[in-house]
Amino acid sequence: MPLEFVTVDVFTERRFGGNPLAVVFNGDRLATGQMQSIAGEFNLSETTFVLPPKEAEHTAEVRIFTPRAELPFAGHPNVGTAFALAGRGSVFGRAIGDSVVFEEKAGLVPLEFLCEGTTTVGARLKAPRPLSRGKDIAVEVVAAACSIAAEDIETRHHLPCVVSCGTAFVVAELKTVRALQAAQPRVDVFSQNFSAGDPAGIHLYARDGGDRVDIRARMFAPLFGVLEDPATGSANLALAALLASLRPEPDLVLQLRIAQGAEMGRPSLLEAAAEKRAGRVVEPRIGGRCVAVMTGTIAI
Repeated sequence: MPLEFVTVDVFTERRFGGNPLAVVFNGDRLATGQMQSIAGEFNLSETTFVLPPKEAEHTAEVRIFTPRAELPFAGHPNVGTAFALAGRGSVFGRAIGDSVVFEEKAGLVPLEFLCEGTTTVGARLKAPRPLSRGKDIAVEVVAAACSIAAEDIETRHHLPCVVSCGTAFVVAELKTVRALQAAQPRVDVFSQNFSAGDPAGIHLYARDGGDRVDIRARMFAPLFGVLEDPATGSANLALAALLASLRPEPDLVLQLRIAQGAEMGRPSLLEAAAEKRAGRVVEPRIGGRCVAVMTGTIAI
């Protein structure tokens, strides 16, 4: 019996923008190797597989694959999968309400739907794990991996470092949007300095107050089969949490509009928020709009 799938463009209001995602239903019929092969066949930055939940109070178990590896958590796959399930109206015999909870390797991922009237137009997720900041990464390594000069990297606020709210990334601030636009990943440098396990990639960003955007970003993950990602929810989620943690105020709500994907011809807009209470970042969130694109079946 064929497997049903849909594709969704995530973090965009228009079809063929944003970050494309394939969502495969009834994933419990597949072995892990089959899931990986199907993700490789789609060759998108991620493909998700929807399985029955292990606990009845949750909506579904969701497994996330790049063309080369499984991820414990990712942003646009969660947002797009929630949107796809809302479009179906039910999953595993239960109606979809105004929110869902997914079981993932990184933990539970709660999502709420973004609606206009009675129409679901997107979703917003809450991080499965609190912000963790790992080791600093040498400026020279990040510069070489992204084909930029070491002088292009801004270190006044933080050094390039590993951060995670479920999936780890190297995050580095650049001094100018021009340097961001010029960056290109070098697979040989990635291979020499990183493994295909952790971190998932390098997330570059530059501050920008124009066009109602706070930050512009790009993310390279060639060791996971993703040379560049049009919109990286998990990396921008961790970035928002990191920036909130660096602010001197003990209590604040940081809200960011983040643009990504323009250099690829797939402009994306992500809306991130991180609340800080008594000096501790709590409940980072990220979300955005989605557009349905294709439906189909996979013969197995």
